Amino acid sequence: MTALIIIPIILIIALAWWIVTLRRVVPTNMVHILQYSRKTISYGKGQAGGNVYYEFPAWIPVFGITKRELPVSNFDLNLDAYEAYDQDRVPFVLDIKAFFRIADTNEAANKVGSFGELQDHLKGIVQGAVRSIMANAKLEDIMSERSVYGEKFTNAVSNQLREWGVVPVKNIELMDIRDAKGEEVISNIMAKKKSDIEKESRIEVAKNRQIAKTAEIEAQRIIEVKAQDAAEAVGKRKAEVNQAVGIQDQIAQQEIASQAKLTKEKEMEVARVQEVKQAEIRRQAEIIKAEQEAKVITTIADANLSAKQKEASGIEAEGKAMAKAKELDQLASVTAQTELAAKIGENKPYQEYLIRIEQVRANQAVGIEQAKNLGKAQIKVIANAGDIDSGVNSVREVFSPKGGTAIGGMLEALANTDTGKALIKQFLDKSSLENPKASK
Repeated sequence: MTALIIIPIILIIALAWWIVTLRRVVPTNMVHILQYSRKTISYGKGQAGGNVYYEFPAWIPVFGITKRELPVSNFDLNLDAYEAYDQDRVPFVLDIKAFFRIADTNEAANKVGSFGELQDHLKGIVQGAVRSIMANAKLEDIMSERSVYGEKFTNAVSNQLREWGVVPVKNIELMDIRDAKGEEVISNIMAKKKSDIEKESRIEVAKNRQIAKTAEIEAQRIIEVKAQDAAEAVGKRKAEVNQAVGIQDQIAQQEIASQAKLTKEKEMEVARVQEVKQAEIRRQAEIIKAEQEAKVITTIADANLSAKQKEASGIEAEGKAMAKAKELDQLASVTAQTELAAKIGENKPYQEYLIRIEQVRANQAVGIEQAKNLGKAQIKVIANAGDIDSGVNSVREVFSPKGGTAIGGMLEALANTDTGKALIKQFLDKSSLENPKASK
């Protein structure tokens, strides 16, 4: 029973180990094309299947595979010592080097079973193109234009390479060309070319020597002519210089005199200008001073005028105010009298009252005239009230209507006595003496 359990386990472990050993990781520069029973899958970097697979032997049903390995990096193809013929059937040997890249791995895998087989097919394609192109060319042209023929090779094989999933990386290179075994064609061509080159070189050297000699003779002649011309020119130049020096000396003397005259005139002009400028400066200073003084006077006058105008305006306003007040007072008196007349009517007591008022006013007038006469006299007023203002107010009351009424009453009382009559007479006599015109 134990053996029946252990043996399957061992088989399972062995199978697992075997499967692990079949695991493959594709290198970065390679691609593995696996052919299964019904499909083909490419494995590698950037491929659809990834870069890991299990390589089961082909004999296993369903899982068995056939593998082909192809590079995805650039690879070269060499044709060394390839024998060819030109259009004249002259044999020669070529060394050719080409660089390719597999662009379609599946296409290449369908064409060949291995990379070596693919290389053989590509080599055959290149050989055919080289043989065809060389057969239509001259050997001399091939030798002198290698790069041109390398480009022709590349263009000739490009279409065929695509059918194999391959593309050229750059132009095919013609590395070397030489004689076939036992032939000396290329050597003769090289010798001829060398001879031609030497001949051309000698001819060129002779020509160059002739040209150099001719140039030397011509140069010598030109030198002599130039020397003669130079000597003649030197003589002429000396004469011209001497003449020019004399003329320039005279001109210089004249210029000196002229400049001295101009300098003197300029000095005098400068002095005159300076005097004018100084006078102008003094004039401007006087003008500025006068303007400043005028401005001061004008300012003072304007200030005085403004003050007088304000004073006059004040007096005018005061006068208008007093006139207006007087007018209103008069109008008030007329209005009051009109109203009074309307009230009096047939009111006898009130009429007597008014008559009495008129008597008082008459007496007041008399008192005022007497006061005027008294004013002409040298009257000293002694105010014994409490202060000066009270005394002055007392004097003002004397010359008021009320004071005039009082004075009138006083004089009327004095006139009724002998002493009063004598006093009034003495006062009137004194007034006549002082004012004779008034007595007349």
